[in-house]
Amino acid sequence: MRMPGRGLPSAMSTATPAPALSVLDLVPVRTGQTSAQAVAASLSLVDAADRLGYRRYWFAEHHNMPAVASTTPPVLAAAAAARTSRIRLGSGGVMLPNHSPLVVAEQFAALEALAPGRIDLGLGRAPGSDPVITQLLRQSGTTSDVERFPDHVRDIMSLVAPDGASLRFTSGGTYDVHATPAATTTPEVWLLGSSDYSAQLAASLGLPYVFANHFSGEGLERALDLYRSSFVPSEALAAPRTFLTANVLVAPTQDEAEARALPNLRMTARLRTNKPLVPLETVEHALANAADFAGLGDTFMASARAKWFVGTASAVASDLRSFAAKHGVDEVMISPIAGSYENEPMDAAPGRLQTLELLAAELGL
Repeated sequence: MRMPGRGLPSAMSTATPAPALSVLDLVPVRTGQTSAQAVAASLSLVDAADRLGYRRYWFAEHHNMPAVASTTPPVLAAAAAARTSRIRLGSGGVMLPNHSPLVVAEQFAALEALAPGRIDLGLGRAPGSDPVITQLLRQSGTTSDVERFPDHVRDIMSLVAPDGASLRFTSGGTYDVHATPAATTTPEVWLLGSSDYSAQLAASLGLPYVFANHFSGEGLERALDLYRSSFVPSEALAAPRTFLTANVLVAPTQDEAEARALPNLRMTARLRTNKPLVPLETVEHALANAADFAGLGDTFMASARAKWFVGTASAVASDLRSFAAKHGVDEVMISPIAGSYENEPMDAAPGRLQTLELLAAELGL
């Protein structure tokens, strides 16, 4: 099934500078695959991204989803740090209201000690799951107060700094707190979001900002304009710094690209139509059950497909150049959304690896 959208060559000249590329990984789990196999597949992808010249590799935080194994970004980033030497690693992102700021600061200070100068701490305030799981995650008192998100961001920034933070008691005196005893470098803190709120907060704190364009893309231009126009320079950052995320799939042919996109398109339709969530389907199953999402489901799939970058390497590379130039960014973080065929190994992700390899070659990373 071919759906309208991206994937055709852009009219923009290939002389347009190529953006740096990074990777966002949800550690997808397909039908019949174990969590161990899904994590192994993603760690192999980290190896490839490090070798191919990708700038950074971030793990998302999602909970209790049959098709997503990225529940703990710090654990996955630590595993990735142990097998790489160059690429930046981090979270895209840690959903801060689910966690104590001190615990987050300690985890990422430890990561920075494991891989000095290579750690990014992306912070968001979305729950990352349904209301029941959110309630279970947030049984930690005042740290779960979403309204205190700005204070908790500031707390983390102080805690991971070499000087640490100081608590001042109402009765007098102070108490020093450090995320790690003797830091020499600190993780780079980013704010993530898909609305105006995080854009404005990042600007007011003088922090780098990422718009989660891979969610839906709605409100992208407004969020970037708010961030750039209201940015206040800080010790961390002198001028606005941002990049964008995008769902991307590259294959040798357009037909293969469209086929590999189907499992994730159908997952999108499940989410939008409140159907039960399942592990990611194989390409064969998705093709054989195309009638499942007739009507509204097809509409959601077509809407999502129109915003994704799916096609051959030359076409997608051209579209990514245009996309980056249009929004004034020098980096695009791709979420490689290629589904798997039934005969492909469970502990690997050939379609996602193919996306990274073909794009890197085309853009000369």
